[in-house]
Amino acid sequence: MFDLYEPAEAAMIHTRATPPTPPGGRMVLTVRAALLLAGAALAGVFAAAFWVNPYNADGTPRARATHTQLGLAPCQFLSATGRPCASCGMTTSFSLLVRGDVAGSLRANWAGTVIAVLWAVALPWAVLSAARGRLLFVPLGRGEVALTACVGVVLAVMLGRWALILAGGE
Repeated sequence: MFDLYEPAEAAMIHTRATPPTPPGGRMVLTVRAALLLAGAALAGVFAAAFWVNPYNADGTPRARATHTQLGLAPCQFLSATGRPCASCGMTTSFSLLVRGDVAGSLRANWAGTVIAVLWAVALPWAVLSAARGRLLFVPLGRGEVALTACVGVVLAVMLGRWALILAGGE
């Protein structure tokens, strides 16, 4: 198991049966750097969402393929099967949401809208956690569990939407 906190503090966390109060130690530098890197990556995602144009020439919101403005290839799954992949419309959804077009964002990819909101919360959380040296709102020793849960939620939302599409329900 990878410890988020300095060795002395990690030993206190793992040896106490019921810690009365959290110890006052700080996160290891690599965890703080990783949080800042995650915040920067999320900021990059939102910057790209601002940069691309999610509207057609007639002003209507696109449904997908906005990512091609970033130099990325068209969706190979869509090209091969005629059905959208799990992330089809995600860039468009983010881009519409950052412009305040919630309805268009939900139509393009409702899972993308949910994930964009989660990431908009995660960005300041990561930066503030790194700055404070503690994972905000996460109990000591539970960082790995919290991270796993967050990744699981994002995957469940994205794959749940895809399952609905493949079943013909969306």
